[in-house]
Amino acid sequence: MKTLKTSVALAVLLGAAAGASAQEKVTFSDLSWNGAQAIGHVLSTIIEDQMGGDAEIVSGMNQAAVIMAGMDKGDGSIDVFTDLWMPNQQALWDEYIDGNQTVVTNAPYQGTSNIYVPSYMSDTVKSIEDLKNPEVAAMFDTDGNGKGEYWAGDVTWASTKRWQIKFKSYGLDGLWEPNIVSADTFKAGLEAAYTAEKPQLFYYWTPEAIHVKYDLTAVQEPARTDGCEDVDLDAEDWLEVSEFNCVIASNDIYVAYSKSLEERNPPVAQMLSNVQFTGDEINGWIVEMFENKRDPREVAEDWIADNMDTVKSWIEG
Repeated sequence: MKTLKTSVALAVLLGAAAGASAQEKVTFSDLSWNGAQAIGHVLSTIIEDQMGGDAEIVSGMNQAAVIMAGMDKGDGSIDVFTDLWMPNQQALWDEYIDGNQTVVTNAPYQGTSNIYVPSYMSDTVKSIEDLKNPEVAAMFDTDGNGKGEYWAGDVTWASTKRWQIKFKSYGLDGLWEPNIVSADTFKAGLEAAYTAEKPQLFYYWTPEAIHVKYDLTAVQEPARTDGCEDVDLDAEDWLEVSEFNCVIASNDIYVAYSKSLEERNPPVAQMLSNVQFTGDEINGWIVEMFENKRDPREVAEDWIADNMDTVKSWIEG
């Protein structure tokens, strides 16, 4: 049930948005990480509650290439890519945003990507140089094959390739091997390992509630220099031809949407073009929705009610 403040907020915004009623149903991606899902809940709630429209998060729509191709078609099968990390999806950006110009974006928020250990391991692993020690790598070897394991990400993520390139470029591939499993599988294993204070090495990002739940330390990497990142993720031999021997630059993260919405649903297209998040806002949604286990719709409604001026500016332009 909606809170009283949400009901009052809805009445205020419905008047403001009366001339900007949403038209066709808007379909959202169902990406696998919490930040993307939180954004989808907030934006779909704005469309339905504040704009009088219809929105759907399409279950299982989580493959970046499929999402971008669907937005390119502009047939409504998928309209919104909720959390487009750049430069992770550079090839798709080049094809559909710069090339075909059938996908457009809002202004980005900032995120970071690092390799982490639990802070109880931070005296042992401070920097990439520590990972070159065979004795350290042996601490992370769970299957007895002589190599330490690190979580590189989900098999479908471009970032998973990037971390394999980085470990090769740092000269670590002889001592370490990637553990490539889904985020849910990884997080379940991390919780058990953290409770037992066992060694864990893994890729993660901000914003994300994992940093609230656990005390984590980023492993220090070399600073960025000209030419330190030279990757070709689309090459058949991507691991061999790519080099990446420095820290990842801060990521620009966008809401991307089908340009066809400008004709099919102009009010929503305008709203999406005006959306501007902060990492702190998204992290707050993640904590409430996925750590505190509150109903995502309720979290979205409460945030909207507390940020009426901002939401109104997105809708009205």
